[in-house]
Amino acid sequence: MAKKFSDLRAKMKPEAQKRAAAMAQTMLAEMPLNELRQARGLSQKMLAEVLQVQQPSIAKIEKRTDMYLSTLRSHIEAMGGELDVVARFPDGTVKISNFSDLGKVARDGCF
Repeated sequence: MAKKFSDLRAKMKPEAQKRAAAMAQTMLAEMPLNELRQARGLSQKMLAEVLQVQQPSIAKIEKRTDMYLSTLRSHIEAMGGELDVVARFPDGTVKISNFSDLGKVARDGCF
C-alpha cells in the first residue's frame, strides 16, 4: 500500500524536515529552462502558443547553451516571470540595468 508523503514527513525528526526543506529550496532556486517550464505546469506546446511559435522552436531554445537576452526574456515572461540580469562579486551583487528597457522596446516594436 502506498503511503502519503505528508504522513512520512510527519514522522521525520524536525532536523531532518529542515534539511529536506533546505534541499528542496536549493533545487528550486536553480534549474534548467525545460525543468522551469515543467515546474510552472506548462507544456512546450502551451508555451509555443503564448509565444506564437511552433513547438519545435521551444525544444530548440531549451537545448541551447547560448541565446540572446531578448529571447530568454520573452521565454521567461511567457511563463509569467520577469528576467533580471545580476552580476555577483565577492563584495556584493549588482543588477545590470542596461537590459531593463530591452523587453519594453521589443514589445513596443521600436527596435
